[in-house]
Amino acid sequence: QVRLMQSGGGSVQTGGSLRLSCTYSGYTYLMGWFRQAQGKEREGVAAIRTGSGSPFYGASAKGRFTIAQDNAKNTLYLQMNRLEPEDTAMYYCAAGTGEAMLQRSSYDTWGQGTQVTVSS
Repeated sequence: QVRLMQSGGGSVQTGGSLRLSCTYSGYTYLMGWFRQAQGKEREGVAAIRTGSGSPFYGASAKGRFTIAQDNAKNTLYLQMNRLEPEDTAMYYCAAGTGEAMLQRSSYDTWGQGTQVTVSS
C-alpha cells in the first residue's frame, strides 16, 4: 500500500518560486501532482512514470513547472517557477497505476494537500 506525505507550499508573490515535496512509501507505477482552486475541478498539473522517469505536463505547467523524483529519498518534487495568481490552489500529490497520466481516474492514493497562494 502506497502512502504519501506532502510538504512545502505557502505564499509567494507573482513571479516567485516554490517547491512541493511528496515523500512516498511503497511502489507505484505513476505519480503526479494535481491542484484544485476554490470552486473549480481538480486538474492534473504534472505526472511522471516512476520506472522510466518520463514526465508529462498539463498546459498550465509547461515551461514553468518541473516534476522530478529522487528514488534514493523516495520523494517526488514539483518545482514551480514564475508563479501567477492563477496558480493559487490546493496542491495534491497522487499515486496510481493508470495509463492516462493527468486523469484523476488513473490515481488511487492521494496526499493530504498543501496550499499554494500567489499574490499580485
